[in-house]
Amino acid sequence: MPVLPAFSPAVITRLALANVVANGAIVVTGGVVRLTGSGLGCPTWPRCTEDSFVTTPEMAGHGLIEFGNRLLTFVLTAVAIAVLVAVWRSARRDLRPLAVLTFLGVPVQAAIGGVTVLTGLNPWTVAVHFLVSTVLVAVSTVLWLRSREPGVGQPLLRRPLALLAGGIAAVTAVVLLLGTVVTGSGPHSGDLDESGQPSGGRMGFDPETVSQLHADVVFLLVGLTVALLVALHAVDAPGRVRRAARDLLVVQLLQGVVGFVQYFTHLPVVLVLLHMLGAVLVTVATARLVWSARGPATEQPLDAPATQVPATR
Repeated sequence: MPVLPAFSPAVITRLALANVVANGAIVVTGGVVRLTGSGLGCPTWPRCTEDSFVTTPEMAGHGLIEFGNRLLTFVLTAVAIAVLVAVWRSARRDLRPLAVLTFLGVPVQAAIGGVTVLTGLNPWTVAVHFLVSTVLVAVSTVLWLRSREPGVGQPLLRRPLALLAGGIAAVTAVVLLLGTVVTGSGPHSGDLDESGQPSGGRMGFDPETVSQLHADVVFLLVGLTVALLVALHAVDAPGRVRRAARDLLVVQLLQGVVGFVQYFTHLPVVLVLLHMLGAVLVTVATARLVWSARGPATEQPLDAPATQVPATR
């Protein structure tokens, strides 16, 4: 059988980083769709109209914005396939499950997006669409970070601190979930009303109440992160874990500032979009914290000569 060379660690790392960027970009461009009221710029799916797969001049800017977001899915698909192929052609079997998850997430997200459009931007499917994207950002981040090391080694934290780090990840998930409820209850629900203005409040919750709940859980999250950081320094934990906790705290604080400013300035579009980017960065930093809790394997160097793998038919 013909033999194909394995992909080098550097190539896999670059592709994995591109995967993180592409998944994050989908979230941000999705925010642009929502904040410009372009959620139904293409009113059906998988076509953009009943007669065309692409936007038409009559659909104007809203159609272009929504269709542009759909096109980015093809870029994400290409990157995910490249990552999957590169990982499969390497000796890194530990990366294969993560690569498969990031690849399978693309059609799942496309299907959820289609349901979202066909249900007239049902706020709950919109929320699921966003949350699945954050999961893919987290998985692709771990894949990227693992690809930079020769493998997964032993835990670096004692059980109480490892549980605290896991608790921070869980509370982060709750914060992101409540963030979707706040958005779905506010003025940026993704489409336009009959007067041509952005429709809002589609989830039916009181915006002030859910915003306060969201802020309360954010305070809890920041407190847990501060506690972890103090504990890590107290026990002289490895630098990689302390740096990950420190950077996460910085991102959380910046995200909190943006959140408070956008709330008290009545949710200007630019700040809401910046807040969505912050959600992506918080997800990346949280995934990095979880990743940092285990050290690298030492059995083989990362720059070991690439092995040859047989081609499959």
